[in-house]
Amino acid sequence: MRDDQLSEIRSLLRSGEVIEIGGRPRRTAPAPPTTAGLLAAFAAIYLIWGSTYLAIRYAVETFPPLLMMGVRHLTAGAVLYGWSRWRGVPSPTLREWMHPALIGTVLFVGGHGSLAWAEQRVPSGIAALLVATLPMWVVVLARLKGTERKLSGRAWAGLVLGFLGVGVLFGPDAWRHNQELNLLSSGAVLFGTFIWAAGTIYMRSVKMPDSAVISSGMQMFAGGISLVIAATLTGETSRFHFAAVTGRSWLALAYLIVFGSIIAFTAYSWLHMVASPSRVSTYAYVNPVVAVLIGWALASEPIGVFTVLAMVIILVGVGLVNAGHKDEHARARTNGDTETETEEAVA
Repeated sequence: MRDDQLSEIRSLLRSGEVIEIGGRPRRTAPAPPTTAGLLAAFAAIYLIWGSTYLAIRYAVETFPPLLMMGVRHLTAGAVLYGWSRWRGVPSPTLREWMHPALIGTVLFVGGHGSLAWAEQRVPSGIAALLVATLPMWVVVLARLKGTERKLSGRAWAGLVLGFLGVGVLFGPDAWRHNQELNLLSSGAVLFGTFIWAAGTIYMRSVKMPDSAVISSGMQMFAGGISLVIAATLTGETSRFHFAAVTGRSWLALAYLIVFGSIIAFTAYSWLHMVASPSRVSTYAYVNPVVAVLIGWALASEPIGVFTVLAMVIILVGVGLVNAGHKDEHARARTNGDTETETEEAVA
């Protein structure tokens, strides 16, 4: 047996993905999840990801937005990458870095960079409602690209409802009742969500590392570097002073790194191994509600009639889009197409 084969077997044994029986390594299925483990993991993706919107708002109060996101993702990416390597995941080659680096730059500069910049002026709950339109953008772009099959009537109804909900959020009556709305910044959130959807579509068409954790670590690390470069080019780094950053902003940044990026994502990856995709995807409906309630409770962000109405319409629309999307995939599997669905996460 060659040295490289022995090294790969040792890595697999160390990662816990295989056991050695009679001298022959065999892969093992994930251990059955406990009820407590499932509850903790779902609480992480429901509550932590729902609370990251307010954490971003607190962080950018005194921390430049692009630089803050750059520090967040550089740190979290390094931790996830290092943890994966310690677990025995092979080191990616320079060629294998290409797609994760490109996708990380697109997702985190275009998506999270826009979100952080916008939350200097947009309430965190409103930002979360706008990000909730992500599944609709993914379906629209996939359809335009030709990778999405003909949409069902339920999916079309969901698209119309979802974008109607955005219209309710920014209609003339809503402007009179919510003076904190900012058209440019809200547009930046929608733009960032659109960019995230485009990056997701591209990700489906290229070869990515098999390990979801190391792949995300690579994307975060590359995106963090790109965000720091963007912060430098826009003058954020030259205007940044440590003394000007408040304790609340530092705590918010630490929360985003440890809880938002590391703990919640690890829980999300684990849930994908032990729970059905339909159950895991419920975070997309819970996060906006959590974000709106936390923003109201901790930051006195207003919850008006139009905010609640828009939230209900958008979430019903997203639900119809997802249901219609799954119907199409079920029919495709019946016809012999084994293409799998991909879940997206913005946190």
